[in-house]
Amino acid sequence: MHTFQFVKKYQKFETERLFIRPTTEEDAAFLLELMNSPKWLKFIGDRKVHSIRDALQYIRAKMLPQLRHLGFSNYTILLKSNQQKIGTCGLFDREGLEGIDIGFALLPDFEKQGYAFEAASIMRDSAFELFGIRFLSAITTDDNHSSQKLITALGLVFDRHISIPNDEAELRLYTMNIDQYKNLISTTNH
Repeated sequence: MHTFQFVKKYQKFETERLFIRPTTEEDAAFLLELMNSPKWLKFIGDRKVHSIRDALQYIRAKMLPQLRHLGFSNYTILLKSNQQKIGTCGLFDREGLEGIDIGFALLPDFEKQGYAFEAASIMRDSAFELFGIRFLSAITTDDNHSSQKLITALGLVFDRHISIPNDEAELRLYTMNIDQYKNLISTTNH
């Protein structure tokens, strides 16, 4: 069961085990750790965030402007049980992609426990139900089988291989439109 809640203009979310709130400057130390974790570097890439100062600049330049402009962006995932920050999930207006891109990443200790699916599911639902997005996409590398499994579990379907600006890797593109989402929801609610 998802809970949607407006707080101070921007949306925050709650699931059975998680709080999911917009990423802010107070998350700089956490983002520094996450963005330098082995899987982030391997599958997402080095974003040149190597200090708290770099993390603050990344948040200010890449996350907060989209949040202010579109009302959604990157979200920090926290455990309800102890408020520990465990990952991020979000909806991104990414250059070179049609629609809005859904993305997620967790610290290694919190993988394979269903947290990413829990967070990404509410992001997918909010994309269509709250933010009025009509087309959702997801991208991943060919060798990121965990992300591919999660993306397809969300109901997105492999479309084709693509390249996007400022990324040399060939990526797998998955998509879902509003009609596919409505069909998915109607079949899972029966």
